[in-house]
Amino acid sequence: MNIAELLRPENVLVDMDASSKQQLLQQLSQRAAEVTGLDPAAVLNGLSHRETLGSTGIGQGIAIPHSAPAGLAAPFALLARTAKPVEFDAIDDQPVDLIFLLLSPADRASHLKALSVVSRQLRAAGVTEKLRRARTAGEMYAAMAAE
Repeated sequence: MNIAELLRPENVLVDMDASSKQQLLQQLSQRAAEVTGLDPAAVLNGLSHRETLGSTGIGQGIAIPHSAPAGLAAPFALLARTAKPVEFDAIDDQPVDLIFLLLSPADRASHLKALSVVSRQLRAAGVTEKLRRARTAGEMYAAMAAE
């Protein structure tokens, strides 16, 4: 599995305007629901429930909110950058500006594999810097999908 199997270029959002973690998750849930056909409230509830277990803010301005909503046939991802960093209760107490939302089918093994792929790529040398410098969604996609 690689990033290109999870993320499509049209699912990259540049300079989102969100003032809070909740507002950001709502906006991402709405977009994910539009593309997948899932109920936006169900997507948001799954992501919010996961956040109650512990923040998906992994540090260095990065968050990987994720859940496994019922009715999803294939993994789905959104990559987003916020215009201004958002408080996310991250493990390093730093606000987040890079978000990789991951929705997976209920199969736990594929969900964990997808999370591993995303995490590894976000921690690869130079990727986050390229994501932050990118001017367009295409540039962000290229930075994230580079092997």
